[in-house]
Amino acid sequence: MTNTEETIVALATPAGVGAIGVIRLSGPDAIKIANRVFKGKDLTKQQSHTIHFGNIIDGEVILDEVLASLFIAPKSYTRENVVEISCHGSNYIIESIIKLLIKNGARSAKAGEFTLRAFLNGQMDLSQAEAVADLIASNSKASQQVALQQLRGGFSNQLQSLREQLVQFASLIELELDFAEEDVEFANRDQLKKLIYEIARVISALIQSFELGNVIKQGVNTVIAGRPNAGKSTLLNALLNEERAIVSHIPGTTRDTIEEVLNINGINFRLIDTAGIREATDAIEKIGVERTMEKIEQSALLVYVYDAAQITLDELNSDLENLQRPGVTMLIVANKADLLTDAQLIALPTDANVISAKEKTHIDELKSTIYHSAVKDQLDGNETLVTNVRHLEALQKTEQALARVLDGIDTVTSDFLSMDIKQALHYLGEITGAVTTDDLLENIFSKFCIGK
Repeated sequence: MTNTEETIVALATPAGVGAIGVIRLSGPDAIKIANRVFKGKDLTKQQSHTIHFGNIIDGEVILDEVLASLFIAPKSYTRENVVEISCHGSNYIIESIIKLLIKNGARSAKAGEFTLRAFLNGQMDLSQAEAVADLIASNSKASQQVALQQLRGGFSNQLQSLREQLVQFASLIELELDFAEEDVEFANRDQLKKLIYEIARVISALIQSFELGNVIKQGVNTVIAGRPNAGKSTLLNALLNEERAIVSHIPGTTRDTIEEVLNINGINFRLIDTAGIREATDAIEKIGVERTMEKIEQSALLVYVYDAAQITLDELNSDLENLQRPGVTMLIVANKADLLTDAQLIALPTDANVISAKEKTHIDELKSTIYHSAVKDQLDGNETLVTNVRHLEALQKTEQALARVLDGIDTVTSDFLSMDIKQALHYLGEITGAVTTDDLLENIFSKFCIGK
Protein backbone atom coordinates (compact mmCIF):
# COMPACT_ATOMS: atom_id res chain seq x y z
CA MET A 1 0.00 0.00 0.00
CA THR A 2 2.80 2.43 0.83
CA ASN A 3 6.48 2.88 0.08
CA THR A 4 7.98 3.93 3.42
CA GLU A 5 11.12 5.14 1.65
CA GLU A 6 9.07 8.04 0.28
CA THR A 7 8.27 11.18 2.24
CA ILE A 8 4.57 12.06 2.30
CA VAL A 9 2.76 15.33 2.91
CA ALA A 10 -0.83 16.35 3.62
CA LEU A 11 -2.94 18.90 5.42
CA ALA A 12 -3.61 17.55 8.93
CA THR A 13 -6.28 20.10 9.90
CA PRO A 14 -9.77 20.31 8.36
CA ALA A 15 -10.08 21.88 4.93
CA GLY A 16 -11.53 25.38 4.82
CA VAL A 17 -10.53 28.84 5.99
CA GLY A 18 -9.36 29.01 9.61
CA ALA A 19 -6.87 30.80 11.83
CA ILE A 20 -4.15 28.22 11.16
CA GLY A 21 -3.52 25.13 9.07
CA VAL A 22 -1.12 22.33 9.98
CA ILE A 23 0.76 20.61 7.16
CA ARG A 24 2.32 17.28 8.08
CA LEU A 25 5.43 15.72 6.49
CA SER A 26 6.56 12.19 7.33
CA GLY A 27 9.36 10.05 5.95
CA PRO A 28 13.13 9.72 5.87
CA ASP A 29 13.61 13.08 4.10
CA ALA A 30 10.91 15.05 5.92
CA ILE A 31 13.34 17.32 7.76
CA LYS A 32 15.58 17.81 4.71
CA ILE A 33 12.65 18.72 2.47
CA ALA A 34 11.20 21.12 5.02
CA ASN A 35 14.61 22.71 5.51
CA ARG A 36 14.91 23.45 1.77
CA VAL A 37 11.93 25.80 1.91
CA PHE A 38 12.30 27.07 5.50
CA LYS A 39 14.20 30.28 6.20
CA GLY A 40 15.22 30.42 9.83
CA LYS A 41 17.27 27.98 11.83
CA ASP A 42 18.81 24.99 10.05
CA LEU A 43 16.18 22.34 10.85
CA THR A 44 18.62 19.49 10.16
CA LYS A 45 20.69 20.57 13.19
CA GLN A 46 17.86 20.99 15.71
CA GLN A 47 16.73 18.59 18.41
CA SER A 48 13.56 16.53 18.36
CA HIS A 49 10.37 17.98 19.85
CA THR A 50 11.37 21.57 19.24
CA ILE A 51 9.45 24.38 17.49
CA HIS A 52 11.06 27.00 15.27
CA PHE A 53 9.78 30.29 13.85
CA GLY A 54 10.64 31.25 10.29
CA ASN A 55 9.39 31.84 6.75
CA ILE A 56 8.42 29.44 3.98
CA ILE A 57 10.10 30.71 0.82
CA ASP A 58 9.72 29.79 -2.83
CA GLY A 59 12.89 31.14 -4.39
CA GLU A 60 12.89 34.77 -3.28
CA VAL A 61 9.16 34.88 -2.55
CA ILE A 62 7.96 34.57 1.06
CA LEU A 63 4.78 32.47 1.16
CA ASP A 64 4.08 32.74 4.88
CA GLU A 65 5.44 33.09 8.41
CA VAL A 66 5.23 29.67 10.07
CA LEU A 67 6.15 27.51 13.03
CA ALA A 68 7.97 24.27 12.21
CA SER A 69 7.67 21.46 14.78
CA LEU A 70 10.29 18.69 14.62
CA PHE A 71 9.82 15.05 15.64
CA ILE A 72 12.90 12.97 14.91
CA ALA A 73 12.53 9.21 14.37
CA PRO A 74 11.61 7.09 16.22
CA LYS A 75 10.00 9.58 18.60
CA SER A 76 7.04 10.53 16.42
CA TYR A 77 3.52 9.39 15.58
CA THR A 78 4.75 7.36 12.59
CA ARG A 79 8.18 6.46 14.09
CA GLU A 80 9.61 8.34 11.09
CA ASN A 81 11.03 11.85 10.81
CA VAL A 82 8.03 14.18 11.02
CA VAL A 83 7.73 17.93 10.49
CA GLU A 84 4.50 19.79 11.15
CA ILE A 85 4.27 23.25 9.63
CA SER A 86 1.76 25.57 11.27
CA CYS A 87 0.84 28.28 8.79
CA HIS A 88 -2.02 30.75 8.37
CA GLY A 89 -5.28 29.07 7.38
CA SER A 90 -5.71 30.56 3.92
CA ASN A 91 -6.51 27.89 1.35
CA TYR A 92 -4.17 29.64 -1.09
CA ILE A 93 -1.26 29.61 1.39
CA ILE A 94 -1.83 25.97 2.37
CA GLU A 95 -2.03 24.80 -1.25
CA SER A 96 1.04 26.83 -2.20
CA ILE A 97 3.15 25.33 0.63
CA ILE A 98 2.04 21.76 -0.13
CA LYS A 99 2.83 22.22 -3.84
CA LEU A 100 6.24 23.61 -2.89
CA LEU A 101 7.00 20.64 -0.63
CA ILE A 102 5.96 18.22 -3.39
CA LYS A 103 8.22 20.06 -5.83
CA ASN A 104 11.07 19.53 -3.37
CA GLY A 105 10.66 15.77 -3.10
CA ALA A 106 7.56 14.87 -1.09
CA ARG A 107 4.42 13.25 -2.47
CA SER A 108 0.78 13.62 -1.50
CA ALA A 109 -0.29 11.23 1.26
CA LYS A 110 -3.12 8.79 0.71
CA ALA A 111 -6.07 8.50 3.09
CA GLY A 112 -4.88 7.14 6.44
CA GLU A 113 -1.28 6.78 5.28
CA PHE A 114 0.27 8.42 8.36
CA THR A 115 -1.53 5.97 10.65
CA LEU A 116 -0.74 3.10 8.27
CA ARG A 117 2.95 3.92 8.62
CA ALA A 118 2.55 4.03 12.40
CA PHE A 119 1.13 0.49 12.20
CA LEU A 120 3.75 -0.81 9.75
CA ASN A 121 6.53 0.67 11.90
CA GLY A 122 5.23 -0.99 15.08
CA GLN A 123 3.96 2.15 16.78
CA MET A 124 0.52 0.58 17.26
CA ASP A 125 -1.35 -2.55 16.30
CA LEU A 126 -4.23 -2.69 13.85
CA SER A 127 -7.03 -2.43 16.40
CA GLN A 128 -5.36 0.65 17.89
CA ALA A 129 -5.04 2.15 14.40
CA GLU A 130 -8.76 1.63 13.85
CA ALA A 131 -9.38 3.29 17.22
CA VAL A 132 -7.71 6.43 15.84
CA ALA A 133 -10.46 6.69 13.22
CA ASP A 134 -13.11 5.99 15.87
CA LEU A 135 -11.67 8.69 18.10
CA ILE A 136 -11.77 11.25 15.29
CA ALA A 137 -15.38 10.28 14.50
CA SER A 138 -16.53 10.15 18.13
CA ASN A 139 -19.51 12.43 18.76
CA SER A 140 -20.28 11.66 22.40
CA LYS A 141 -18.43 11.25 25.69
CA ALA A 142 -19.05 7.49 25.74
CA SER A 143 -17.80 6.90 22.16
CA GLN A 144 -14.73 9.03 22.90
CA GLN A 145 -13.94 7.03 26.06
CA VAL A 146 -14.34 3.65 24.35
CA ALA A 147 -12.15 4.70 21.40
CA LEU A 148 -9.52 6.15 23.74
CA GLN A 149 -9.41 2.98 25.82
CA GLN A 150 -8.90 0.91 22.67
CA LEU A 151 -6.25 3.34 21.40
CA ARG A 152 -4.37 2.90 24.68
CA GLY A 153 -4.27 -0.84 24.07
CA GLY A 154 -6.93 -2.19 26.45
CA PHE A 155 -8.45 -4.45 23.80
CA SER A 156 -5.08 -5.34 22.27
CA ASN A 157 -3.54 -6.35 25.59
CA GLN A 158 -6.45 -8.66 26.36
CA LEU A 159 -6.20 -10.36 22.97
CA GLN A 160 -2.41 -10.60 23.15
CA SER A 161 -2.63 -12.43 26.46
CA LEU A 162 -5.08 -14.95 24.98
CA ARG A 163 -2.87 -15.50 21.91
CA GLU A 164 0.26 -16.05 23.99
CA GLN A 165 -1.41 -18.79 26.03
CA LEU A 166 -2.72 -20.48 22.89
CA VAL A 167 0.66 -20.23 21.16
CA GLN A 168 2.30 -22.02 24.07
CA PHE A 169 -0.03 -24.99 23.73
CA ALA A 170 0.16 -24.94 19.94
CA SER A 171 3.94 -25.24 20.13
CA LEU A 172 3.68 -28.22 22.49
CA ILE A 173 1.23 -29.95 20.13
CA GLU A 174 3.58 -29.23 17.22
CA LEU A 175 6.31 -30.87 19.26
CA GLU A 176 4.11 -33.96 19.65
CA LEU A 177 3.92 -34.22 15.86
CA ASP A 178 7.72 -34.45 15.71
CA PHE A 179 7.57 -37.45 18.04
CA ALA A 180 4.45 -39.06 16.56
CA GLU A 181 6.05 -42.50 16.30
CA GLU A 182 6.93 -42.51 20.02
CA ASP A 183 3.32 -41.59 20.95
CA VAL A 184 4.52 -38.91 23.39
CA GLU A 185 2.11 -36.31 24.84
CA PHE A 186 3.68 -32.94 25.68
CA ALA A 187 0.48 -30.87 25.89
CA ASN A 188 -1.62 -31.89 28.88
CA ARG A 189 -5.16 -32.27 27.49
CA ASP A 190 -6.87 -31.38 30.78
CA GLN A 191 -4.87 -28.15 31.05
CA LEU A 192 -5.58 -27.37 27.40
CA LYS A 193 -9.28 -27.97 27.93
CA LYS A 194 -9.28 -25.65 30.97
CA LEU A 195 -7.47 -22.95 28.96
CA ILE A 196 -9.88 -23.24 26.01
CA TYR A 197 -12.88 -22.90 28.33
CA GLU A 198 -11.37 -19.76 29.88
CA ILE A 199 -10.49 -18.21 26.52
CA ALA A 200 -13.94 -19.11 25.15
CA ARG A 201 -15.52 -17.38 28.15
CA VAL A 202 -13.58 -14.17 27.48
CA ILE A 203 -14.29 -14.32 23.73
CA SER A 204 -18.02 -14.84 24.42
CA ALA A 205 -18.09 -11.80 26.73
CA LEU A 206 -16.37 -9.69 24.06
CA ILE A 207 -18.88 -10.84 21.43
CA GLN A 208 -21.79 -9.98 23.71
CA SER A 209 -20.28 -6.54 24.40
CA PHE A 210 -20.75 -5.59 20.73
CA GLU A 211 -24.44 -4.81 21.30
CA LEU A 212 -23.53 -2.06 23.76
CA GLY A 213 -20.38 -1.09 21.85
CA ASN A 214 -22.39 -0.54 18.69
CA VAL A 215 -24.91 1.55 20.63
CA ILE A 216 -22.10 3.77 21.91
CA LYS A 217 -20.44 4.11 18.51
CA GLN A 218 -23.50 4.51 16.28
CA GLY A 219 -26.13 5.89 18.68
CA VAL A 220 -29.63 4.48 19.21
CA ASN A 221 -32.40 4.80 16.63
CA THR A 222 -35.33 5.89 18.83
CA VAL A 223 -38.81 6.28 17.34
CA ILE A 224 -41.55 8.24 19.13
CA ALA A 225 -44.85 6.79 17.92
CA GLY A 226 -48.51 6.74 18.91
CA ARG A 227 -51.96 7.86 17.88
CA PRO A 228 -52.64 11.39 16.59
CA ASN A 229 -52.77 14.06 19.32
CA ALA A 230 -51.09 11.79 21.88
CA GLY A 231 -48.44 14.46 22.48
CA LYS A 232 -45.54 12.98 20.52
CA SER A 233 -44.25 16.30 19.22
CA THR A 234 -44.71 17.91 22.64
CA LEU A 235 -42.68 15.08 24.13
CA LEU A 236 -39.93 15.57 21.52
CA ASN A 237 -39.75 19.26 22.43
CA ALA A 238 -39.68 18.44 26.15
CA LEU A 239 -36.86 15.90 25.74
CA LEU A 240 -34.82 18.34 23.63
CA ASN A 241 -35.84 21.31 25.82
CA GLU A 242 -36.54 23.36 22.71
CA GLU A 243 -39.47 23.99 20.35
CA ARG A 244 -38.28 21.73 17.57
CA ALA A 245 -41.63 20.33 16.36
CA ILE A 246 -44.88 22.15 15.61
CA VAL A 247 -47.48 21.44 18.30
CA SER A 248 -51.22 21.76 17.66
CA HIS A 249 -54.46 20.41 19.13
CA ILE A 250 -55.45 19.42 15.58
CA PRO A 251 -54.83 15.66 15.05
CA GLY A 252 -52.41 14.74 12.27
CA THR A 253 -50.21 17.87 12.49
CA THR A 254 -47.04 15.82 11.96
CA ARG A 255 -47.11 14.50 8.40
CA ASP A 256 -43.44 13.57 8.00
CA THR A 257 -40.70 12.37 10.34
CA ILE A 258 -38.63 14.88 12.33
CA GLU A 259 -35.19 13.72 13.49
CA GLU A 260 -32.97 15.17 16.23
CA VAL A 261 -30.13 13.86 18.43
CA LEU A 262 -30.50 13.74 22.21
CA ASN A 263 -27.42 12.99 24.30
CA ILE A 264 -28.13 11.28 27.62
CA ASN A 265 -25.14 10.55 29.87
CA GLY A 266 -22.80 10.38 26.88
CA ILE A 267 -25.01 8.17 24.69
CA ASN A 268 -26.59 9.60 21.52
CA PHE A 269 -30.24 8.79 20.88
CA ARG A 270 -31.47 9.68 17.39
CA LEU A 271 -35.03 10.72 18.19
CA ILE A 272 -37.54 10.39 15.37
CA ASP A 273 -40.94 12.05 15.80
CA THR A 274 -43.44 10.35 13.51
CA ALA A 275 -46.90 10.87 12.08
CA GLY A 276 -49.80 9.64 14.22
CA ILE A 277 -50.89 6.06 13.59
CA ARG A 278 -54.49 5.87 12.39
CA GLU A 279 -56.57 5.39 9.27
CA ALA A 280 -55.30 8.16 7.00
CA THR A 281 -57.76 10.80 5.85
CA ASP A 282 -55.77 11.87 2.78
CA ALA A 283 -52.89 10.70 0.57
CA ILE A 284 -50.23 12.79 2.33
CA GLU A 285 -51.20 11.50 5.78
CA LYS A 286 -51.19 7.95 4.40
CA ILE A 287 -47.57 8.39 3.28
CA GLY A 288 -46.72 9.76 6.74
CA VAL A 289 -48.22 6.73 8.49
CA GLU A 290 -46.36 4.37 6.13
CA ARG A 291 -43.10 6.13 6.95
CA THR A 292 -43.87 5.79 10.65
CA MET A 293 -44.16 2.03 10.31
CA GLU A 294 -40.93 1.90 8.29
CA LYS A 295 -39.08 3.84 10.99
CA ILE A 296 -40.39 1.49 13.68
CA GLU A 297 -39.04 -1.48 11.71
CA GLN A 298 -35.60 0.18 11.58
CA SER A 299 -35.51 1.31 15.21
CA ALA A 300 -33.76 -0.17 18.24
CA LEU A 301 -36.02 1.62 20.72
CA LEU A 302 -39.71 2.50 20.35
CA VAL A 303 -41.21 5.07 22.68
CA TYR A 304 -44.96 4.52 22.44
CA VAL A 305 -46.86 7.60 23.64
CA TYR A 306 -50.59 7.58 24.39
CA ASP A 307 -53.14 10.04 25.74
CA ALA A 308 -53.85 8.54 29.15
CA ALA A 309 -56.99 10.66 29.50
CA GLN A 310 -58.61 9.37 26.30
CA ILE A 311 -57.46 5.89 25.25
CA THR A 312 -59.09 2.77 26.72
CA LEU A 313 -57.16 -0.21 28.06
CA ASP A 314 -58.35 -2.37 25.16
CA GLU A 315 -57.21 0.24 22.63
CA LEU A 316 -53.84 0.49 24.40
CA ASN A 317 -53.30 -3.28 24.36
CA SER A 318 -54.31 -3.43 20.70
CA ASP A 319 -51.77 -0.74 19.78
CA LEU A 320 -48.99 -2.42 21.76
CA GLU A 321 -49.69 -5.76 20.11
CA ASN A 322 -49.65 -4.23 16.63
CA LEU A 323 -46.40 -2.32 17.23
CA GLN A 324 -44.31 -5.11 18.76
CA ARG A 325 -41.30 -5.92 16.59
CA PRO A 326 -38.53 -8.51 17.11
CA GLY A 327 -35.37 -6.86 18.45
CA VAL A 328 -37.10 -3.53 19.19
CA THR A 329 -37.32 -2.49 22.84
CA MET A 330 -40.60 -0.72 23.61
CA LEU A 331 -41.18 1.88 26.32
CA ILE A 332 -44.78 2.76 27.18
CA VAL A 333 -45.37 6.43 28.00
CA ALA A 334 -48.68 7.54 29.50
CA ASN A 335 -48.93 11.24 28.61
CA LYS A 336 -51.17 14.09 29.81
CA ALA A 337 -51.00 13.00 33.45
CA ASP A 338 -51.93 16.57 34.40
CA LEU A 339 -55.47 15.86 33.13
CA LEU A 340 -55.98 12.69 35.18
CA THR A 341 -57.69 12.21 38.52
CA ASP A 342 -55.98 10.32 41.33
CA ALA A 343 -58.15 7.31 40.61
CA GLN A 344 -57.19 7.36 36.90
CA LEU A 345 -53.50 7.61 37.80
CA ILE A 346 -53.74 4.55 40.05
CA ALA A 347 -55.46 2.59 37.27
CA LEU A 348 -52.62 3.16 34.76
CA PRO A 349 -50.52 0.13 33.72
CA THR A 350 -47.67 -0.49 36.15
CA ASP A 351 -45.08 -0.63 33.36
CA ALA A 352 -46.09 2.78 31.93
CA ASN A 353 -43.87 5.84 32.33
CA VAL A 354 -46.33 8.49 33.51
CA ILE A 355 -45.54 12.03 32.34
CA SER A 356 -47.00 15.34 31.26
CA ALA A 357 -45.06 16.48 28.21
CA LYS A 358 -46.85 19.82 28.21
CA GLU A 359 -45.97 20.55 31.86
CA LYS A 360 -42.58 18.81 31.51
CA THR A 361 -43.17 16.63 34.56
CA HIS A 362 -41.19 13.40 34.99
CA ILE A 363 -39.21 14.11 31.80
CA ASP A 364 -35.89 13.55 33.58
CA GLU A 365 -37.15 10.21 34.88
CA LEU A 366 -38.15 9.23 31.33
CA LYS A 367 -34.70 10.20 30.05
CA SER A 368 -33.16 7.94 32.67
CA THR A 369 -35.43 5.07 31.58
CA ILE A 370 -34.51 5.64 27.92
CA TYR A 371 -30.82 5.58 28.82
CA HIS A 372 -30.99 2.41 30.90
CA SER A 373 -33.06 0.64 28.25
CA ALA A 374 -30.05 0.92 25.93
CA VAL A 375 -27.13 0.63 28.35
CA LYS A 376 -28.66 -1.81 30.89
CA ASP A 377 -26.10 -0.84 33.57
CA GLN A 378 -23.26 -2.36 31.52
CA LEU A 379 -21.15 0.80 31.18
CA ASP A 380 -18.70 1.58 33.96
CA GLY A 381 -15.82 3.04 31.94
CA ASN A 382 -13.32 0.22 32.56
CA GLU A 383 -14.66 -2.70 30.54
CA THR A 384 -13.47 -3.66 27.08
CA LEU A 385 -16.19 -3.17 24.46
CA VAL A 386 -16.17 -4.38 20.88
CA THR A 387 -17.39 -1.62 18.55
CA ASN A 388 -16.01 -2.79 15.20
CA VAL A 389 -17.90 -5.26 12.96
CA ARG A 390 -14.60 -6.63 11.62
CA HIS A 391 -13.49 -7.45 15.16
CA LEU A 392 -16.86 -9.05 15.92
CA GLU A 393 -16.64 -11.35 12.90
CA ALA A 394 -13.07 -12.37 13.78
CA LEU A 395 -14.10 -13.12 17.38
CA GLN A 396 -17.04 -15.22 16.19
CA LYS A 397 -14.73 -17.25 13.92
CA THR A 398 -12.30 -17.65 16.84
CA GLU A 399 -15.15 -18.94 19.01
CA GLN A 400 -16.09 -21.49 16.34
CA ALA A 401 -12.49 -22.69 16.02
CA LEU A 402 -12.21 -23.08 19.80
CA ALA A 403 -15.45 -25.07 19.83
CA ARG A 404 -13.90 -27.46 17.31
CA VAL A 405 -10.86 -27.82 19.58
CA LEU A 406 -13.09 -28.78 22.50
CA ASP A 407 -15.13 -31.20 20.39
CA GLY A 408 -12.05 -33.10 19.27
CA ILE A 409 -9.67 -32.68 22.19
CA ASP A 410 -10.13 -36.25 23.44
CA THR A 411 -10.71 -37.96 20.11
CA VAL A 412 -8.76 -36.39 17.24
CA THR A 413 -5.06 -36.67 16.55
CA SER A 414 -2.57 -33.92 17.34
CA ASP A 415 -2.33 -32.72 13.74
CA PHE A 416 -6.08 -31.95 13.52
CA LEU A 417 -6.02 -30.35 16.97
CA SER A 418 -3.11 -28.20 15.86
CA MET A 419 -5.01 -27.03 12.77
CA ASP A 420 -7.99 -25.81 14.82
CA ILE A 421 -5.77 -24.01 17.33
CA LYS A 422 -3.88 -22.35 14.46
CA GLN A 423 -7.18 -21.17 13.01
CA ALA A 424 -8.15 -19.60 16.31
CA LEU A 425 -4.75 -17.90 16.46
CA HIS A 426 -5.18 -16.71 12.88
CA TYR A 427 -8.53 -15.02 13.58
CA LEU A 428 -7.28 -13.39 16.78
CA GLY A 429 -4.24 -12.18 14.83
CA GLU A 430 -6.47 -10.58 12.20
CA ILE A 431 -7.83 -8.20 14.84
CA THR A 432 -4.48 -6.86 16.03
CA GLY A 433 -2.72 -7.09 12.67
CA ALA A 434 -0.46 -10.04 13.54
CA VAL A 435 -2.08 -11.54 10.43
CA THR A 436 -2.79 -9.12 7.56
CA THR A 437 -3.26 -8.88 3.82
CA ASP A 438 -2.86 -5.89 1.53
CA ASP A 439 -6.60 -6.00 0.77
CA LEU A 440 -7.45 -5.84 4.47
CA LEU A 441 -5.15 -2.87 5.07
CA GLU A 442 -6.47 -1.11 1.97
CA ASN A 443 -10.04 -1.57 3.17
CA ILE A 444 -9.29 -0.25 6.67
CA PHE A 445 -7.08 2.75 5.92
CA SER A 446 -8.95 3.95 2.84
CA LYS A 447 -11.75 4.97 5.22
CA PHE A 448 -9.48 7.35 7.14
CA CYS A 449 -9.30 11.04 6.39
CA ILE A 450 -6.28 12.32 4.46
CA GLY A 451 -3.70 13.76 6.84
CA LYS A 452 -4.24 11.13 9.53
